[in-house]
Amino acid sequence: MTDCLAPPAAEVVAANVAAALAEDLGTGDVTASLLPDSPDIAYLLCKEDAVICGRPWFDACHRALDPEVRIDWRIEEGERVAKGTVIATLAGRSRALVSAERASLNFLQTLSGTATVTAQYVDAVRGTDARILDTRKTIPGLRIAQKYAVRAGGGMNHRIALYDTVMLKENHIRAYGSLTGAVNASRAQHPSLPLIVEVETLEQLREALDAGCTRILIDDFDAETRRQAVRIAKSAPYDGRIPLEVSGGVDMTTLRAIAEDGVDCISIGALTKHVRAIDLSLKLGPPPG
Repeated sequence: MTDCLAPPAAEVVAANVAAALAEDLGTGDVTASLLPDSPDIAYLLCKEDAVICGRPWFDACHRALDPEVRIDWRIEEGERVAKGTVIATLAGRSRALVSAERASLNFLQTLSGTATVTAQYVDAVRGTDARILDTRKTIPGLRIAQKYAVRAGGGMNHRIALYDTVMLKENHIRAYGSLTGAVNASRAQHPSLPLIVEVETLEQLREALDAGCTRILIDDFDAETRRQAVRIAKSAPYDGRIPLEVSGGVDMTTLRAIAEDGVDCISIGALTKHVRAIDLSLKLGPPPG
């Protein structure tokens, strides 16, 4: 489990789960009503190598339908597990186990998918100083959950939303006539918020370094220009005080080279946008073996 993996707020999980169960159950699970409502057991099987994430949502789904359900996890949140691992066992009412199955697995599979791919990107830059960041390209309604999953995979969060960080781009700079003008306006109106500035040229990079900000985003620089940007930002008089972030054109084929150029952060929309759910299965009965 990563050191920065703080648990999500209970109200966030509760709201996500309430929406998911309302969507799935509607007026009631007509198929589960065919089952005898008797005590039963189940096990949760991971069918591929993965980083598991989403236990709070999984638990909340089942406890919403059966407050007395017992869930015994065999792994920690954020733990890497191998294909074929039984990661939890459950004991509760048979109808509730079946009715909560899909919603609970949807959360666990989706968030484990984000955590797993994040871990792959983190592994790919290991040994460099680059940190892997997410973006706001998230599934609507699941942003906090997906950003939590990024942390579970060893990544770090970019801004959560539009309210917690000022991020100046081309349109903002144009509106104020210069990058420095936009930075000054931002500092005047939002002095306590982090400030990220996106630059398109080395000239703008120098202007952003002189103006001062929390981080500079060099978006879609070619490799040579990116290396020049790193040299400028890390040499006197700037001495690496303002981190450089790369975004755009990042995938597994380009990631390592970008990290080795010396940038501080690499933000990747694919962590939360291109989600492939991890293959998990909840089966009634005792676990095998």
